[in-house]
Amino acid sequence: MALRTGWRPQVRQRSDGGGRDGSRRLALVRLLPVLLLVVGVVLDVATPPDLTAAALFAAAPLVAAPFYAPAGTAVAGASAVGAVLLTEYLHDIPSTGEAVSELFTVTTVGALALVINRMLRRSGERLASARVIAETAQRAVLPTPAERIGGLQVAARYEAAQADAFIGGDLFAVQDTPYGVRLVVGDVRGKGLEAVEAVAVVIGAFREAAEQEATLEAVAGRLERALTREGTRRDGLDAVEGFTTAVLAEIPRGAGPVRLVNRGHPEPLLLHPDGALDALTPSDPALPLGMAELGVWPDRADTYPFPAGSTLLFYTDGLSEARSVEPPGVFYDPHERLRGRIFPGPDRVLDALIDDVRRHTGGGASDDMALLAVGRPGARQPERRRTMPVVP
Repeated sequence: MALRTGWRPQVRQRSDGGGRDGSRRLALVRLLPVLLLVVGVVLDVATPPDLTAAALFAAAPLVAAPFYAPAGTAVAGASAVGAVLLTEYLHDIPSTGEAVSELFTVTTVGALALVINRMLRRSGERLASARVIAETAQRAVLPTPAERIGGLQVAARYEAAQADAFIGGDLFAVQDTPYGVRLVVGDVRGKGLEAVEAVAVVIGAFREAAEQEATLEAVAGRLERALTREGTRRDGLDAVEGFTTAVLAEIPRGAGPVRLVNRGHPEPLLLHPDGALDALTPSDPALPLGMAELGVWPDRADTYPFPAGSTLLFYTDGLSEARSVEPPGVFYDPHERLRGRIFPGPDRVLDALIDDVRRHTGGGASDDMALLAVGRPGARQPERRRTMPVVP
């Protein structure tokens, strides 16, 4: 499940072109009531009196109800009634029972259109209120990281698989601590409200442990215990099979290496300033968080060089499991797509990556996708560099 919200500081569903197409379609739909009335009058005048366009006149206010304001819907209904009277006058139709019935039908439909319009407006107001609440909850659960943290450049995106949806079970958090910049990127098993609750548990435990624990391994242990406590409060399958894949990182100030603890999560990528790419594969595969009942193994952080000018890319499996449309069913390979490409900064890495995944899937991703990029600025690094598209 995903929380519904209108907030989009880091979530992108459609390109600008898609938005313009939607605006054009909406404009055409708003013209439809006028077209129905005009076509109805023309057909009624051009055909014998025993043929009527009352169906077109009745449809006009119904089409207007979802898209017009109350005044506009009332005008459409009144115009429909006027069109009936006009055609009866032009055909010199006497006020027979059939003519009166036709006029009554169109008048009734116009009144119903006003009722429908009012109901839709009330529903829209309730939805807007729900979106404000969801926005507030979203900011609390998954806040947007600052662009500069501890001397590092940071960019984050959350790509929801469904339009108008935001957060599901993917998560990220970045925090400046006495031990350097620490971060977590993870993916909670399952969907629904329980997955969102687990996200809140993981991020809350991380922010506390990142400040207090002297080692990254100890931070991972705190997250494990927090998820274990959370599991005892769940019912059904989630009580025994709830888990979270996660990768934790610690980046010291200056030019030191990055330390990683990977708990069953997709391996991060290191993008070098010359276009080279390294996959930061853990030396010992480990179980995801929340699976301590299967066995306990001590966490061991791996150390990797993080040279100046490079960018660390963290992502969830919504990226690596995105399937192509043509040829069908091919998984997206970020290693292959990013190798040899250069970017001016972490934000441009994510922008290019999201656009490329959208092209790969035809805009129909089936899973949420969380992305986090962290760049270490280099000495005398230019503000802007030549950017090569992911797909030439």
